Amino acid sequence: MVTAKVWVLKKHFDGFPKTSDFDLKKIELPNLKDGGEQKLLLESVFLSVDPYMRPYSQRDMKEGDIMIGTQVARVVESKNPAFKVGTFVVGAGGWRTHFISDGKELQLLPSNWPESLPKSLALGTVGMPGLTAYFGLLEVCKMKPGETVLVNAAAGAVGSVVGQLAKIGGCKVVGCAGSDDKVAYLKKLGFDEAFNYKTVKSLDEALHKASPDGYDCFFDNVGGEFASVAINQMKKYGRIAVCGAISQYNDSVPQKGPYVHMPMIFKELHMEGFIVYRWNSRREEGLQALLKWVMEGKVKYHEQVTEGFENMPMAFIGMLKGENLGKAVVKV
Repeated sequence: MVTAKVWVLKKHFDGFPKTSDFDLKKIELPNLKDGGEQKLLLESVFLSVDPYMRPYSQRDMKEGDIMIGTQVARVVESKNPAFKVGTFVVGAGGWRTHFISDGKELQLLPSNWPESLPKSLALGTVGMPGLTAYFGLLEVCKMKPGETVLVNAAAGAVGSVVGQLAKIGGCKVVGCAGSDDKVAYLKKLGFDEAFNYKTVKSLDEALHKASPDGYDCFFDNVGGEFASVAINQMKKYGRIAVCGAISQYNDSVPQKGPYVHMPMIFKELHMEGFIVYRWNSRREEGLQALLKWVMEGKVKYHEQVTEGFENMPMAFIGMLKGENLGKAVVKV
């Protein structure tokens, strides 16, 4: 019998999440049985905290549910020949130290994953955020060499990969972030232009200065006022990939306008929201491409690692406040 620690949603978030909205509990897991569906016992090694957890918890969870989320876990007991003891997998087990699975929703780390690479990257650059950047740029933005790509929240888990993939694709890249340290990081990653949106006098002027001719592609992680301003800077027939809206996730009262119809019509823009799981059938293609670029040094990464399962809420809240550089993960 294994005792698992779990974080539950004690109270639905009202505005910005608070540590009092969570509750740490212990649950006893049953022993694995021969012939049953629950054939694997897993121990979480790294857990992910991501912006999507904020709106999805509101939409999909009830108070008292275990918080949603993904982890890199190690198989500690197995009655399933496809998963040997000691194997590492990515699974959506929620905020738990241990969980039982039938294996159907688990994904093995790529077989060519090198020992020198942190396994936590399977939650970031070589995982869901990296795949979001990959498919968002290729399939939604449809970027072409020589184009100009704009990305906001550019120092985050998705945005930092977007910028680097756009550079690999032969594009000019403009990124913005919320601190001077993050802007310095973007320059280090090879962004052509980068600025701190919190300190510029005019966002409109800053965007125009960074690319006077406008933007072919806009990878939007933020929404809200930034998106409204940026849409006016798009070139004719520009493409906008709407990946996130973190500026609005914690609003108690929904934001209003301005409205995008006029620039959308006059510039004949294409704007498309997407969720990465649309391309699940091509997951391996994306992972192998990302893994190759990381190993070649063409895609760099940074992880904000919080130690200790007991600090999950703090890491989550810090990530929503933009305290992380790159991908935020928790090491159990």
